[in-house]
Amino acid sequence: MKRALIAAGMLLFSSFAFSSDGAAWDYTGDAGPDNWAKLSPEYSSCAGSNQSPINLTGFIDAKLKPIVFNYKASSSEILNNGHTVQVNATPGSTITVDDIEFELKQFHFHVPSENQIHGKSYPMEGHLVHADKNGNLAVVAVMVTEGEANKALAKAWAQMPKKGEKVALSSDISPLEILPAKRDYYRFNGSLTTPPCSEGVRWLVMKQPISASKEQIDQFLHVIHHHNNRPVQAVNARPVLE
Repeated sequence: MKRALIAAGMLLFSSFAFSSDGAAWDYTGDAGPDNWAKLSPEYSSCAGSNQSPINLTGFIDAKLKPIVFNYKASSSEILNNGHTVQVNATPGSTITVDDIEFELKQFHFHVPSENQIHGKSYPMEGHLVHADKNGNLAVVAVMVTEGEANKALAKAWAQMPKKGEKVALSSDISPLEILPAKRDYYRFNGSLTTPPCSEGVRWLVMKQPISASKEQIDQFLHVIHHHNNRPVQAVNARPVLE
């Protein structure tokens, strides 16, 4: 599992979402989510029993400890890998969960949201992806409603890359700007939401959404050209904590 997660982490942080054998995937058609597990042996986990995203409901009160955020107000580059628009973080931004430090590697977006809360889908969802020193992954998910423009997205979208393009950021973007003021969260054990769908990922879903303008959401869709959300997966026997 540890080796698989490390490999998945390296894939996730790379510029293009393809496996090492080059198996392309998509969100529609024959290469869409229903067939991911069939596209490559490396994607077999996509048919697993602890997959993400999910519909978060039936919560268990676990008195979760606060996530300790230690984010720096800077990011290095923005890229468009054809599946999402991703901002790569500069080293040094971390969260602490379970007394383990996870470093922020990148954050990216999905339209509409991948996870649902009580069956509700949101116009957009942000994923802040972290890894600890052993390659274990933790994702902070933030729901986005349509409303006021988001400052971080305004800076990032000002240098919106075309498909396959990577651009050095000319202004500092703080990941704190895509976090809500209140940091209460839900937690469940899941997977990457894109191939290779590796499991064992800590999911930390903020209860409070942030906002982005309709124009910012539309600008994202304009360069991605389609919705990029994986359908919700079976929860099975997993507890969803709050």
